[in-house]
Amino acid sequence: MDLSIVVVNWNTRDLLIQCLTSVVQGTERVDHEIVVVDNASTDGSVLAVQEGFPQVKLIVNSSNLGFAKAAIQAIIESTGRYVLLLNPDTRPLDNAIGKMVEFMDSHSETGALGCRLLNPDLTLQPSCFSFPTVETALYDALLLSWLFPRSSTFGKYRLSFWKHDSVREVDSVTGACLLLRRKAIDQIGLLDERFFMYYEESDWCYRMKQKGWKIYFIPHAEVVHSFSGSIPVLSGLTVGRSMESMYYFFRKHYGLPAVVALIPLTILRAVNTIFVGTLMRLLGKGKREGVHQQVRWQWLILKWHLLKLLGW
Repeated sequence: MDLSIVVVNWNTRDLLIQCLTSVVQGTERVDHEIVVVDNASTDGSVLAVQEGFPQVKLIVNSSNLGFAKAAIQAIIESTGRYVLLLNPDTRPLDNAIGKMVEFMDSHSETGALGCRLLNPDLTLQPSCFSFPTVETALYDALLLSWLFPRSSTFGKYRLSFWKHDSVREVDSVTGACLLLRRKAIDQIGLLDERFFMYYEESDWCYRMKQKGWKIYFIPHAEVVHSFSGSIPVLSGLTVGRSMESMYYFFRKHYGLPAVVALIPLTILRAVNTIFVGTLMRLLGKGKREGVHQQVRWQWLILKWHLLKLLGW
């Protein structure tokens, strides 16, 4: 088996069906299997997969185990020499998956591979990053990464200075569409279950690079990612999980002093973003909806830190 495609689902039936349909149509040249893990959906996802895609291996959980634990279940059950993590809110275009497999076949030093993600309107969606550090957190806190996105220094974390139009070795690739070599997984181990969601792919890529594997991005494989998945983008749950995962990543790889430095920088970034974002909205500057989301997100971050401080 060349490829095992792993999809973790929670209450995204319609998106999941669209995803599986595009995957089946776009993988005719690749010997593959599809493994769907359902995290206790209540929207009929399981029945829809059973009726529409009988060839899919389906794992049904009685509770929501989170992304990492569910993906581990699928990886253990899979047999492909490559494993593709694919979000249910994605839609591969024009043999994208086949192109990714071809790149891995011709670059044996590659442990993980990402592709060009697109928004539903086909504009670029950032999909690869440098590893987060206290330095990049400082640039975010002072809004330097926002003011000077084309700077290779201040835009280091999000690689905003680069057009994502060339093959490039990177630090980390988003888990929305992440192809991994089975040999690399066998060497470094599975996902860390302590990441319920967010940063689990960064941790995986970090461990791969420590073992000498390379992480690449290719622009000629394209996947539409709608960001309409299982978890609302703006919610207290999302922020809480994101903060917990970020602090765990820093403590695991950089130690407690890095976490101590990160906390005030995270709070400062929230305060600065709220101030500038509110001012922009009052002046009618920038894309109103995007600014509103940023301000609301940072308010939720401040609230989360305050509740933690109060011990709630």
